[in-house]
Amino acid sequence: MAPYPSRAQSRCAKPTRFAVLILAATLALTAPARAQEDEDDGPPPSDMDVSMALAGQQGRGPVTNLPLPRFLSLKGSEGNARRGPSLSHRIDWVFKHAGMPLKVTAEFGNWRRVEDRDGAGGWVHYSLLSGSRTVIVDEDLAQLHSRPDEKSTVVALAEAGSIAKLGDCNKDWCEISAQKADGWIEKTKIWGVDPDEIRN
Repeated sequence: MAPYPSRAQSRCAKPTRFAVLILAATLALTAPARAQEDEDDGPPPSDMDVSMALAGQQGRGPVTNLPLPRFLSLKGSEGNARRGPSLSHRIDWVFKHAGMPLKVTAEFGNWRRVEDRDGAGGWVHYSLLSGSRTVIVDEDLAQLHSRPDEKSTVVALAEAGSIAKLGDCNKDWCEISAQKADGWIEKTKIWGVDPDEIRN
């Protein structure tokens, strides 16, 4: 992982909007009240403790027994990404977009090491994360189809940077939704789902 900047920075996706047919509609994701990092785990772990714990994480998280890496989303409108898994570690990033998808790459106690689509991130307290799945649209005016078939009817257009809820996925397509827009999009045009992930 690349070294982090020396001061905390804010990261957020481009303004979240969906173009439904010809009319533009603002994407409305409900942002719950800001979650707090309210569970301190006592003294910060040593770098050696963290390194040893990370060395043993192969395919499954030692805390949750869930797959690594995996995707989830930011629960509230703000989440601190810290340099290490404790409140005493400095904040390197502040994620500021409710619902943005994040990739979990490691676990340590109540902390999850996450990164965004640009590879930036750090350690985030689990209380700031949600298991609800979302994706970011990577291509501007990406077509949403009525079925997972490029020859099917185009039901909506999604702007680059739009965040949408993730539904079913087959090998090449995923169903996504936001406000009144709902349709199938090619996996290559979104971030927040594994290339071989199947959901139904």
